[in-house]
Amino acid sequence: MKQKAIRLLQNFKGEDYTFGIDVLKQLGKKVAKIGKKVSVVVDSLGEEWVVPYLKNAEESLKESGVEVAGPYIKGARSNAPREDVAHIFGKLQEQNPEVVISIGGGSTIDAVKAATALLCLADRYPNIDDYFGNGQISQMLSDEKRKLLPHFAVMIAASSAAHLTKYSNITDIHTNQKMLIVDEAVVPSKALFDYSVTTSQPHSLTIDGALDGISHSLEVLMGIPESKLEKALPVCLTGIELIVNNIKNVVKNPHGMSAREAIGLGTDLGGYAIMIGGTNGAHLNSFSMTDILAHGRACALMNPYYVVFFSHVIDDRLKKVAEIYRKAGYIQDDIKGLSGRNVGMALAKGMIELSKEIGFPTTLMEVPGYTEAHKMKCLHAAKDPKLDSKLKNMPVPMSANDIDEYMGSVLEAAENGDMGKIKNL
Repeated sequence: MKQKAIRLLQNFKGEDYTFGIDVLKQLGKKVAKIGKKVSVVVDSLGEEWVVPYLKNAEESLKESGVEVAGPYIKGARSNAPREDVAHIFGKLQEQNPEVVISIGGGSTIDAVKAATALLCLADRYPNIDDYFGNGQISQMLSDEKRKLLPHFAVMIAASSAAHLTKYSNITDIHTNQKMLIVDEAVVPSKALFDYSVTTSQPHSLTIDGALDGISHSLEVLMGIPESKLEKALPVCLTGIELIVNNIKNVVKNPHGMSAREAIGLGTDLGGYAIMIGGTNGAHLNSFSMTDILAHGRACALMNPYYVVFFSHVIDDRLKKVAEIYRKAGYIQDDIKGLSGRNVGMALAKGMIELSKEIGFPTTLMEVPGYTEAHKMKCLHAAKDPKLDSKLKNMPVPMSANDIDEYMGSVLEAAENGDMGKIKNL
């Protein structure tokens, strides 16, 4: 499975992506090919756990003759608040680099994507709200005949695959609503992920990230058009299988390199998946729960309910995923004999079993701070035109007029775990 994953990722990114065990030392020579003067944005700057990795990166850059343009810039907090994007943008203006290096998890990399767009376009488009939605930055760049600075993304957490994708999630911390940039222009020019650095991740980040990787592959597989299914199927199923089969191992032995590599490859394939297709219901709802749930945890909680909601039209795809969970011991049913909604119910139960095993909540009522207002916020956000890509990625057509009744039924089911409340559209 690992060798299959490596081949898929090499076909996806080619020379633009360096990944594996102990590859951080290659950073300098990779960066030197695209620029000699860099700004470095660092996640958790000043925290003890990041010091050894930052030192290795420093040495690699120095050996390759790469100049750091100024002091390291502090990366973004969780969920990439708008204020952190503005801070990074301001520091990049001061340093005037040839290349921007981000060293961090998904939030810091997402913030740098947005900040480099502002760095290029803020004189004409100073309001970041103009950047949200699908392809807005590419359109601005075309109109102004400009190009973004090269962005070299160094991932340090097996989770969002932000280092590989066209997505940048930015949060308004005053409303706790996440907004989305979807644009090929913000895909990092080059990326590097040394899977061995993830051994320093906190336990919660490890499992949140792993389940986020499953969510990426699962949601793409559920919503991908038939014309793209042949390409997406091996990417999604391989990613899911690597994570489902190794998440227990990485929890039991956080320093076990084999399981860390498997989770890294699996979440990277989730990133590949969302460049073929896109996420849908669970990701959309997660954007409205940033104050009570980490992103991966929110997606993991909601996806079993969306599996049931979509199952009557994609039971053949869900059977393939259910077989992975059955072989891993989370489903006892004979999947071959099931069809329609029954397939979704079986898979949902298996996903919930996995979540319980690693200590994840499986209903919204278990989540401290959850209120009726969160459900209403989810329904309101789903009607926002700048987030409509998530509706379009669903395997059943859903318009804004369907949100309250049908998405509302999914959220009601998720409140207490009653799948019977879910209305199939």
